[in-house]
Amino acid sequence: MSIGAGGRASAMGGAHVAIVNDVTAGYWNPAGLARMNYPQISLMHEEHFGNLVNYNYGAVAIPYGPDMSLGLSVIRLSVDGIPDTRNALYDANGDGILDIHTDRLDYSKITEFNNTDWAFYLTFAKRQSSDFYWGANVKIIKRDIVEASAFGIGFDVGAYYMPMENLHLGATIQDVTTTIQAWSTGRNELITPTAKVGAAYAISALGGTLLPALDLDLRFENRKTASMFNVGPVSFDAHAGFEYKFKNLFAVRAGYSDVKQFTVGAGLFLPKLQIDYSFLRMNESETERLPDTHRISIMLTLEEPKFLREGL
Repeated sequence: MSIGAGGRASAMGGAHVAIVNDVTAGYWNPAGLARMNYPQISLMHEEHFGNLVNYNYGAVAIPYGPDMSLGLSVIRLSVDGIPDTRNALYDANGDGILDIHTDRLDYSKITEFNNTDWAFYLTFAKRQSSDFYWGANVKIIKRDIVEASAFGIGFDVGAYYMPMENLHLGATIQDVTTTIQAWSTGRNELITPTAKVGAAYAISALGGTLLPALDLDLRFENRKTASMFNVGPVSFDAHAGFEYKFKNLFAVRAGYSDVKQFTVGAGLFLPKLQIDYSFLRMNESETERLPDTHRISIMLTLEEPKFLREGL
């Protein structure tokens, strides 16, 4: 649930809490869902670390009444085709260990399994005033690996505020009540809250719009050196990005993510259809680096008068 949704956000390094205003707000900041005025559908596929991890996302959202929106988002992350050799060992001496001189694997008995995680987000958002919006998620988590499975439920809350023209502020708390994942093995795991705050400012430049954005994540997991910096058990991670959008034709984007990597991407705007692409290279070592990550997403907006939000 920390990988993100949408090619636009990924290309901007994940700096998206204050600027999201479309169907992907169900993931980034539920308050942003109330900023959309037409129904939208989004689909995304990511080649995460090459083909090591399959990451897919889909969402749908509709305006409801003059000031509310409803949405559903689904995330599937899976490592597929993992070889299961537990029943394939021919163990000559019965010690349960593969001895290279006497034992062998019976390849006809090797099977495969998947490690699959699902997350479902149900989102409600409301425009409280012309410059303040709020929203909330209920999210359901389902995890499966071999014979074990887990189930969890959590909640997110978010807010968006525009104190002056072109200045956007956003905040969200994910897993606000602490999310419990209960495994079929009897073990329970906790997902602690994560607070995200962000700001962005739109600037007219070069015949289009330049949008720099900055987000800060606060976690309470005692991550220490796994974060950019920490104060005791509280860790801080930053996301920075910018987008240059030329009229309503195309956009180019770049960013710096919380995993200390640069990201780039682009967007193409067609009638009712937006196509976004992002690229991430984990490090510069050709001999040791993980495979590149490519993400592509599409978003369909039913931009017709009959679908326009009531009262507009």
